[in-house]
Order: sequence, then structure tokens, then C-alpha cells
Amino acid sequence: MDLSDDERALLREIAASPKPVAMSDFFHELSPPPGPFPSEEGAPKQEAWTQRQIDWYGVSLSLWRTGCVRVVSPANGERPDLVEATGATDTI
Repeated sequence: MDLSDDERALLREIAASPKPVAMSDFFHELSPPPGPFPSEEGAPKQEAWTQRQIDWYGVSLSLWRTGCVRVVSPANGERPDLVEATGATDTI
């Protein structure tokens, strides 16, 4: 199975977790903020980082669609889905 670099990075973090995790828990670790943002709304650096954080949701969805992760505890309104890696982690 061909995974993108982002999919591989997120899947590696999920697979290393000893218990089910929310995929979004890793977004800031994988794409940390580039430093202090200017105070004005819509600064280019802030916009780019925000878009990058949104992109991680697409990466998460891709991992679920391809069967690389499975939901073991559905979202309940207080927290997101908790997932674990499946046997597809052999591709990382």
C-alpha cells in the first residue's frame, strides 16, 4: 500500500501509542506552530499553519478509508473518535 509522507508520519505516531488515541492529538506535534503569530487576523504565516492543521483531518480520513486505522471508541460529543492502527502498519 502506498502511503503519503503525511499518512506514514501520522500512522507511525498512532502505531506507537500503547492505547487508542485521537488522531488530532498528533497534529501540533507533526506540524508545530511556526512561532508567535502577528496580532492581525489572517497573517500569511497564521493562515498557512491553520490550513496545514485542517489538512491533517484529510490525512486522518484517508488512513481510516484505507483501513490503516480502526475506530475503537466512537466520538461521544466530549472527545473525538479514538483509533488504533490495524495490521496495515507493516507498510510504515
